Amino acid sequence: MSARELWRLPARALATAVRAGECTALEAVSAGWDGPAALWERDVHAIAHSDPGARAAGAGAAPSGPLAGVPVVVKDNLCTHDHPTTCCSRMLDGYQPPYDATVVQRLREAGGVVSGKGNMDEFAMGSSTEFSCYGPTRNPYDLARVPGGSSGGPAAAVAYGLAPLALGSDTGGSVRQPAAFCGVVGLKPTYGRLSRYGLVAFASSLDQVGIFGRHAGDVALLYALLAGPDPLDATSRASLPPDVSGWDGGVEGLRFGWPANLWREGVEAEVVAGLEEAAAWLERAGARRVPFDFLPGEYAVATYYLVATAEASSNLARFDGVRYGHRDPAGHDLHALYTRSRSAGFGAEVQRRILLGTYALSAGYYEEVYLTAQRARARIRREYEAAFSRCDLLLMPAAPTLPFRLGEKLDDPLAMYLSDIFTLGANLAGIPGLSAPVTPAAGGLPRAVQLLGPDDGEALLLRAARALEVRGERARLDRSHEVEFAWPTKR
Repeated sequence: MSARELWRLPARALATAVRAGECTALEAVSAGWDGPAALWERDVHAIAHSDPGARAAGAGAAPSGPLAGVPVVVKDNLCTHDHPTTCCSRMLDGYQPPYDATVVQRLREAGGVVSGKGNMDEFAMGSSTEFSCYGPTRNPYDLARVPGGSSGGPAAAVAYGLAPLALGSDTGGSVRQPAAFCGVVGLKPTYGRLSRYGLVAFASSLDQVGIFGRHAGDVALLYALLAGPDPLDATSRASLPPDVSGWDGGVEGLRFGWPANLWREGVEAEVVAGLEEAAAWLERAGARRVPFDFLPGEYAVATYYLVATAEASSNLARFDGVRYGHRDPAGHDLHALYTRSRSAGFGAEVQRRILLGTYALSAGYYEEVYLTAQRARARIRREYEAAFSRCDLLLMPAAPTLPFRLGEKLDDPLAMYLSDIFTLGANLAGIPGLSAPVTPAAGGLPRAVQLLGPDDGEALLLRAARALEVRGERARLDRSHEVEFAWPTKR
């Protein structure tokens, strides 16, 4: 099997080819880097770190397993012993961990191979992958536009074919929003279902490892392999994860919530048209629409940016040039050392969020600001519970716009923050969410919808994503029982 054939295969088909001896694990891992996808990387810049020797070593250790020889891009905030983990920040320049994150370890045990570390917004703080010390990632469907963030590198790499799967992190939409902008499937699991051990913390009560894939079945496979209790993560759920083996079981009889009040204003017409299209497909597949008004979208942004920045201020305090991170040698005393090291190590957006969080936690404002946000968070959780008493899942936008242009929102932090207005609530409530592509917009840009479910509702979300994938009608199937994937056309 040639590299030109291998790089287009879904993960399950690629692993099957390796196990059947149709290709070697090294050929499977190298297919993206040696084939047409490599030409995309020069322009897209999805990868922050890549080591051919590490890829070859990983392929040599992966002759079998459910992911035998499957290349997986891993976001640069997940620890890998054979690749640097820098969070795309000067603060951690050159750092290579001595261990793997739990999800990376489980990935390798299943035969998967880390093929590179994905570019990202520094310390996962951003919605466009423009805040990376290595430079921005571009959207493979339009190189003048962003891929979303903060996991824009992994999303873009999956979209243009460097790997069929990728791991990211989702603190406020950082898997679902870039998946929507890049036209791939992006799953944020229920909080605690994928171990956070080895994930560099941004906001510990919100962070969750997430999965990118070109096909719903591949995402289901990787979720099943990675999910489960982890004694190394105190926030890991002790119970067994939900069974997602029925991802292809259809949506007959499912009720999907339709909170149209959320997109009556401030949402692009193309996004709304995509929602209507997705609703029609689900109804054609046997699901039932349940319209109702939904409130959390109105106050989730303010709540999120108080809770997240407060936790970021606490988590990033360790990077001071003494305990961890970049040290500026010109600091003549301890205060100067801290100031110069952190000012040089952190970029402007990270500094902004640390300052906001420190203010929220400061004496005199803690109760008025931070505790008020925590009470609002509890209210948001109750609102989602009430919604799921009326429906099985929610259908809503993944973002209010199609992919925006590079630089368009860099000078307006609030506009950038509002890019995540529809995704933040799931992190505050700890529920699972999934972004699934629908037909492209009129200009060819990716268009997607978001599906939200109750705790441990991953199986429902994957079933609905599959229904959207086959578009409610007889699909043209390939050898791995998957729909034809719409590849980018460079422009």
